[in-house]
Amino acid sequence: RQAMYEQFFDMKHTPFTRNVPADQLFESQAMRETLGRLCYAADRQLFAVVTAEPGCGKSTLIRRFYEELPKEKYIVLYLSDSKLTPRWFYKGLLDQLGLESRFYRGDSKRQLQQEIEIIRGVRHQKLVCILDEAHLLEKETLEEFRFLLNYRFDSMSPMVVVLVGQTELWDNKLKLQKYSAIRQRIDMYCTLPHLDRAETEQYVNSYLEYAGCSQTIFTEKALDEIYRISTGIPRMINRVCEKTLMYAFQKQNRLIDDYMVKYVADHELING
Repeated sequence: RQAMYEQFFDMKHTPFTRNVPADQLFESQAMRETLGRLCYAADRQLFAVVTAEPGCGKSTLIRRFYEELPKEKYIVLYLSDSKLTPRWFYKGLLDQLGLESRFYRGDSKRQLQQEIEIIRGVRHQKLVCILDEAHLLEKETLEEFRFLLNYRFDSMSPMVVVLVGQTELWDNKLKLQKYSAIRQRIDMYCTLPHLDRAETEQYVNSYLEYAGCSQTIFTEKALDEIYRISTGIPRMINRVCEKTLMYAFQKQNRLIDDYMVKYVADHELING
């Protein structure tokens, strides 16, 4: 189906999909700044927290961050599991380091600490642990980071930790009194906002450019409407544009106006 509108609009690639290469992903000002701060956190081995509403670019940020880190200097471990217990947390990290984890949590923790020592002291690399969907984690698992980071009586941080989650990670968890011990360890807190109207237009144009599309497809008013409906959430912008392109192809219209965007929003995006 998609190939049909690609051909119709003379596109070489499909825009507005998840498969856009990391180096072609749109970067807003906030995304660039957050990326810069995360790279600083990696260099200084800090504990960082990143939050955003669903669809606001957390996955894009992680992909770009991973691409930015020189592989000879950093080993990046990535975990995304809402049911992560402390034991499985250590198992997940050790598995990615190619090690068979021991059964007991305490043994696994010591095993990880020994491996970190080798990575740091012998291989002169830094370990970066990215924990995604962190808003779903229990307090016990989040506490484990504090124990990991309270290493050698606080004289040094053994690894870079980046917790990534939805806005409630900060608002409904880390802000609470019972999380104060974890919160005090956090060196950096970043949040990704919605795109504004100008950035929404840049976002749409950057993916049309990636698709190899040279002609104007969306009118200014269509872009106003895309912004209004999506409220500047990249995932929603993708959905609106994708469905509008399909509708335009069915109608054989090469220019998309605000009425077409409204029609698609009313008839095809009912489920959000």
